[in-house]
Amino acid sequence: MGAEIQTEHFTEADHQRFKQRLDEHLRALEVVLSRRGAATLGSSQRTLGAELELSLVDADGRAYAISEKLVEEANTPAITPEMGAFDIELSTPPVTLAGKPFSALRESMQTTVLLIRELAKKHGGRVVPISILPTLRAEDFSINAITDQPRYRALARGMRAARGGAFDIAIEGDDRLAFSSHDAVSMEAANTAFQVHLSTQPEEFASLFNAAMLLSGPVLAAAANSPTFLGKKLWHETRVALFKQAGDDRPAGPDGDIVGPPRVNFGNSWVRDGAHELFMESVALHPPLLPECSDDEDAWGLANSGKLPKLCELRLHHGTVWNWNRPVYDPENGGSLRIELRSLPAGPSYDDMLANAAFLIGTMLGLKERMPELTAALPFALAKRNFFQAAQHGLEAKLSWPSSEGSAPTQYTARELLLMLMPIARDGLATAGVDPEESNRFLDVFEQRVTSGQTGAVWQRASLANLQANGHRGYDALSKLLDRYIAGFYSQRPVHAWGLDPSTETRHV
Repeated sequence: MGAEIQTEHFTEADHQRFKQRLDEHLRALEVVLSRRGAATLGSSQRTLGAELELSLVDADGRAYAISEKLVEEANTPAITPEMGAFDIELSTPPVTLAGKPFSALRESMQTTVLLIRELAKKHGGRVVPISILPTLRAEDFSINAITDQPRYRALARGMRAARGGAFDIAIEGDDRLAFSSHDAVSMEAANTAFQVHLSTQPEEFASLFNAAMLLSGPVLAAAANSPTFLGKKLWHETRVALFKQAGDDRPAGPDGDIVGPPRVNFGNSWVRDGAHELFMESVALHPPLLPECSDDEDAWGLANSGKLPKLCELRLHHGTVWNWNRPVYDPENGGSLRIELRSLPAGPSYDDMLANAAFLIGTMLGLKERMPELTAALPFALAKRNFFQAAQHGLEAKLSWPSSEGSAPTQYTARELLLMLMPIARDGLATAGVDPEESNRFLDVFEQRVTSGQTGAVWQRASLANLQANGHRGYDALSKLLDRYIAGFYSQRPVHAWGLDPSTETRHV
């Protein structure tokens, strides 16, 4: 989200000054992104990084608000608090997208998770990557569910003020969840993700970003891992629906309808010109929630002299617009422009998360040169529909895919489409210089999950049904489901290889 903020109360003068800085920063960013040759942004070497959000629970599986304690005890920039007081985030150092990048990320994540796990143990806690905890209860969501830091308090206050009324949550799945709450913004804390950052050069940004948009739906169908919330059986990836609604700060009009683009959004159109248009869009469409100005940096002057401005205000504002894919401008270490891939859920295993990333990135690279023809053949509205269909129905979702130009899009199940795209993913990773053994390791995990049909969401549904058939009800069944899931995670096996109760099949390490 850019620079940390120091206050949580803002005046009208703060808003006006902040908006002026945003306009200045957009002009400066345009200059930076237009550079070519020796003055271009960042290294020509493509890099990959990740952020993993984890849930903290106690011995009974209840959400456990100890993240700030663990962050303080860890005392490392690799471990930071999240909006939810029972969530914690780790970040990896960037690695070169060549050789064995996914194995390097796996080792980094596992080392940091083990540190968090040992710290949590001292407080009677456990740590797990699971998209949405099945054991969450309505009483877990209040102002106390939000991490007690100025940034998060101000963000929650700003969203409530913008909304001007209750947040409505309505999700239809096998069951129906519907309620209104003035504290629903705290339900953003329910959602955890595995966010992948891929570096890109400005001139290739539009093609790669559009490829990410085209592929987010199909990949999500295979990655889905949150089929329940508050005891209800909902979407395969319920996080998509919940995050969109809990983060909806738009006020209702006189007729009760909510209009305008949501702050949590898939997007509005294919990207035409590059990253700058998306930064412009976030400024034009969304009022600032955290209008704190930092130093008086001469962003325009720095950009015109060939340097990299920090653009703290623009980065802070852009970090409060949660599109499922978004650009990241980073002025540090020579600068970089990245695509943040935000739709992948946390869990169920390290190999599953990295397999999702390997397939998504490989296919993005494999389709990059074809994107002009593919976007011309598929209306953006259908790519957006694919995303929500995948979240709702998983691998059985019916998705639209571009046919030859001038022909109507073809419909496939997500499973059919993903298997059809596997060779493109392999070619894309090979072109990037990824070791064939590395590529095969993670893409084989992805392919076996798609072929078997056992995603994290499918496994959770089946395991819960098994528990209920054996007499477990209510929270007891959900708690035992979580125990089984944690055993599966620490078994080090991908989810397609889990039985209904991994704790009886492998040693719980």
